[in-house]
Amino acid sequence: MPELKCRILCGDDHEDSSQPLKLPIAEPDYEVSIDGTMDEAIRLAQANDFDLYVMDKHLPDGSGIDLCRKLGELTPGVPCLFYTGDAYEIHRQEALAAGANAFIPKPDIDALIETVHKLLSERECATAV
Repeated sequence: MPELKCRILCGDDHEDSSQPLKLPIAEPDYEVSIDGTMDEAIRLAQANDFDLYVMDKHLPDGSGIDLCRKLGELTPGVPCLFYTGDAYEIHRQEALAAGANAFIPKPDIDALIETVHKLLSERECATAV
């Protein structure tokens, strides 16, 4: 019987920013899906169960702020983490007001990994044997 993995949906408009996320985050317990648009993220979230959303503030067809709100409505209880180059305090406040659980400025990959682990630590996927 296959083990249950925590599923992470990453939304970022720059493939060079989102692709490297797959390697450090995708440990044996994590499965990472990467999308580049708001529409694609919504479609994936409707079709799959995710345990965490990691997103950038800018997407080609909308903002990560709007996406966070929409995903919060579609899948209440799934944490949302912003990993973005927009690192001013006003951007952090906007993200948190939209329902984000955490805000990490790029390129702090260590803080990203630590926060991903923390947010997933109490999810069912993390406690599955």
